[in-house]
Amino acid sequence: MLITMVEEGTVAAVTVDTCSTEEWLLNSQELVPIALTKAKEVKGFLVRWKMIISKLEQVPSKLSDLSSHPCFSKNALCKEQLQAVSKTLRESIELAELCLKEKYEGKLRMQSDLDALIGKLDLNLKDCSLLTKTGVLGEATLQFNVSGFLAESDIETHGNIKELLARLQIGHLEAKHKALDRLHDIMREDEKNVLAVFCRSNVAALVQLLTATSTSIREKTVSIICSLVESGGSCENWLVSEGVLPPLIRLVESGSTFGKEKAIVSLQRLSMSEETTRAIVGHGGVPPLI
Repeated sequence: MLITMVEEGTVAAVTVDTCSTEEWLLNSQELVPIALTKAKEVKGFLVRWKMIISKLEQVPSKLSDLSSHPCFSKNALCKEQLQAVSKTLRESIELAELCLKEKYEGKLRMQSDLDALIGKLDLNLKDCSLLTKTGVLGEATLQFNVSGFLAESDIETHGNIKELLARLQIGHLEAKHKALDRLHDIMREDEKNVLAVFCRSNVAALVQLLTATSTSIREKTVSIICSLVESGGSCENWLVSEGVLPPLIRLVESGSTFGKEKAIVSLQRLSMSEETTRAIVGHGGVPPLI
C-alpha cells in the first residue's frame, strides 16, 4: 500500500503495511493545502486549474463530514474513500509540478490529464457526499439485532450484501461492475437474503447500470431487476420512479437475447399497474413488446 508522507511542504509516497482510517484521513488533510498551493502557482491552463482549485477547496468540508459520521471507523468504505481522495490529491500535486516546470508531453496530453483530474475530484466529492448525506454508510454498517428469526450467520450475510449494494453507488464504473458481479453471484445462491435488504437508493444505482455500454453488465443488471419486479412489494414503485422504463424498453429493442427476455418479463409484470401501463405506452414501449 502507498501512502504519502508530508514533511515541510514536500510530498513523498512510501510503502506501508497497514494504515488506519484515521491515518488516511490525516494524510488527506495534510495533502489538501499542498495541492491548493501548487495549483494556485500554475500559470498555464488557467481555466482548468481554476476548476481544480474550486473543487480542492471543497475537499476539507467533505473530509470533515466523513470523519464526523458515526460509522466512520466501522466500515471499509470510509477507508477506501480516503485512499481514493489521497490518490487524487497526489495526482493534483504531481500535475501542478509538471505544469510549473513545463515538463509535460504536449499541451493536448496535459489538457486531457487535467480533465481526467477534474473528473476524479468530482467523483471524490460526490462519493463523500453520498456516504455521509444519503444513509449509504449507515445502511452498509447496520448491525442486525440477533433475536427472533435472524441467526448470526444471517446477520453477517445481510451485512455483506448491504456493503455490496453500497458499492453499486460509489467509486468508478469498474468498481461498481465488480460489486454487481458479486451481487449477481450471491443472488443465484441466496436471492431471498439479497431482496430482503434492498432500499430505494440501491434500486436507483441499478437503473443507472442498465445503460452501461457492457452487454454483460446490462444482462446482470436486468436479471437482478427482473427478480426485484417478480418479488413485488415497494421495489416495483421504486423502479418506475427511478426511471427504469426507458432503459428496459431499449433493451427489448436492441439488447441481447437474454437481456430482451428479462426486460420483457420485467415490463409485463410492471404493466399490471394501470398507471405504469400508461407510462410504458408514453415511452413507446408497446411496439417492442408485440
